[in-house]
Amino acid sequence: MSDEDSNRRRLRLKDRLAVLLGGAVIRALASTWRYRVRNVEQLEKLRAGGGPFVFSIWHGQLLPLLWHHRHQGISILVSEHKDGELIARFAESIGYGTIRGSSSRGAAGALLGLVRALGEGTEVGITPDGPRGPACSYAPGAAVAASKAGALVLPLAAHADRAWRLNSWDRFMIPRPFARVTLAYGDPVRLPDDARAAAADTPRLESAMNAAVGAAAS
Repeated sequence: MSDEDSNRRRLRLKDRLAVLLGGAVIRALASTWRYRVRNVEQLEKLRAGGGPFVFSIWHGQLLPLLWHHRHQGISILVSEHKDGELIARFAESIGYGTIRGSSSRGAAGALLGLVRALGEGTEVGITPDGPRGPACSYAPGAAVAASKAGALVLPLAAHADRAWRLNSWDRFMIPRPFARVTLAYGDPVRLPDDARAAAADTPRLESAMNAAVGAAAS
């Protein structure tokens, strides 16, 4: 075995250990969070209607939202970057399916995967400002996928009364032990059937997302 192969193997082992140890810490921490949910009737109506829809989440609020919706048969779009690999492994361990790709890498495959999953009736979660930002800026790929699948977009936001914030582009939020986490679903957004028009409709989606953020924080 070459030195390069040996180094790669050690890196893979390090990543697996990070997932195992990080996952255990997150599970222990998340088990203490206390949730309250606002506007859940929006989610209930969509699920009762049986049509495809997309959860739309800002990247920095991902963790408490992942935990709350675990083991619900949802698939999430995760980037093919190294950080995305760690997120994907943790998400799969708590019951999510994963679709790989992003606007910066694997975009075509990600779009096809999203459309296919939505066409099969799978609920899909996306972070439209990930994986690199700018934070809270809606990339058009998610809008195009929802348009092609005839799916509604459901804004979803989280707020914690006390949390750590990572020194990252998205100020990634980790609620502290026993934090009160408030989730808020926004009003579903229906996009134009035309993909180009849907891609141009991101200001409306950003507005809907920010309204959900305000509802979670109030």
